[in-house]
Amino acid sequence: MVYEFERKHRIGVLGGGPGGYEAAIAGAQLGAEVTLIERAGVGGSAVLTDVVPSKTLIATAEATTSIDESTDLGVQFFARGETGRPSRPEIAINLSAINKRLTGLARQQSEDMRGNLKRAGVRVISGEGRLEGPNKLVASTGRGGRDFDEVEVDTIVVSVGASPRVLPSAVPDGERILTWKELYNLEEVPEHLIVVGSGVTGAEFASAYNALGAKVTLISSRDQVLPGEDADAAGVIEDVFTRNGMTVLSRSRAQSVERTADGVVATLADGRTVEGSHCLVAVGAIPNTAGIGLEEAGVQLTDSGHIRVNRVARTSMPSIYAAGDCSTSLPLASVASMQGRTAVFHAMGDAVTPVELRNVASNIFTQPEIATVGWSQKQIEEGIAQGEIYKLPLSSNPRAKMQGVKDGFVKLFARTGSGTVIGGVIVAPRASELVLPIALAVEHRLTVDQLARAFSVYPSLSGAITDAARAMHIVQ
Repeated sequence: MVYEFERKHRIGVLGGGPGGYEAAIAGAQLGAEVTLIERAGVGGSAVLTDVVPSKTLIATAEATTSIDESTDLGVQFFARGETGRPSRPEIAINLSAINKRLTGLARQQSEDMRGNLKRAGVRVISGEGRLEGPNKLVASTGRGGRDFDEVEVDTIVVSVGASPRVLPSAVPDGERILTWKELYNLEEVPEHLIVVGSGVTGAEFASAYNALGAKVTLISSRDQVLPGEDADAAGVIEDVFTRNGMTVLSRSRAQSVERTADGVVATLADGRTVEGSHCLVAVGAIPNTAGIGLEEAGVQLTDSGHIRVNRVARTSMPSIYAAGDCSTSLPLASVASMQGRTAVFHAMGDAVTPVELRNVASNIFTQPEIATVGWSQKQIEEGIAQGEIYKLPLSSNPRAKMQGVKDGFVKLFARTGSGTVIGGVIVAPRASELVLPIALAVEHRLTVDQLARAFSVYPSLSGAITDAARAMHIVQ
């Protein structure tokens, strides 16, 4: 008698960031034989050098701001002086301790994720990986690339992430001229931090270090900070920046950044110079796709080096998928995770809901935060989408008044005629938490009347969402 056993589906994952991690977990849950290759550590740069440490730093900065602003709420801080009389204490920032904590949290998160993979039965290989055709991964695991581990697979998921873009005229040295990966080596708060680039990364770090007590100069080549974001939201953030003492140089392109004897000097395109103690260069990222065998395996790349994928994260090769910042999708950890799961579900024939990027909620962790989802006001004004716009300032919200929140708003976009919620913007403390009801409304095509019928707590910041929805009531 001959017994035939069905071979398990073999999945190879290159890169252990959010996309690769979720792909590996999903594959194991569906009974596949999964191997993950990661060079730096499970979680990738998102956990080790990007999202986790940066948002931990920002949380510390927010705590500093809360202490500083609590006097507006009637809270006073005093220390006993030598005379026995109370004296006002100063807030002290121990950046070395802060960085030690955030890098420790990042390492712990990475180890927790590695443990989850092992418990799920995923084989984890530490080393430099590359593709060798559409059905094989090779990992260099020894020093000098002498030891190799070959993995034959049925499906490959590439999730190799991206690295900070480096300008030839502003080469990082790890001490004074820095990328966002190198900021965590600082022992003290910079005396004067120059930030080149006013996109999400530049704005977030400028906001955080300004709150931590550094003098900050933000160099923006555009008319205002956060180009491409909601104009009203960007305007609020820029107003807060300047009110808090930050110098924002709009329409100013940095030509070069050079190190001096005791700091740095940034030269602008118009000849002006800005001197500081340190410089953060935050001018985008490039995908880590070079030299890993993608093109040789038949995978199409864009001119920028990103991997072309469809809505189920599949590349031009049927057996190869890609997730995260290395792909042509949105560079968000949440999107990478969804892509990783979607890729594996599709490869193994499970039910798949293609990723709809327009429904993705995103957040910028400045103070206050900016959260967005769905169609934008610009798209509505340009006629790309048909919608009505309603903006409710947070200054009218009772909970905001109680908390001393002066800046921010809730903005809803609803389809003309039907009142279906098609997008929204929130500028507020913890906007990342507040945006979920709008994201659910967009995902499930709820109308403003349906959103308004939900019971929000009184008083609450989320009440501003239902208030805005009620203001957009559709007469039947």
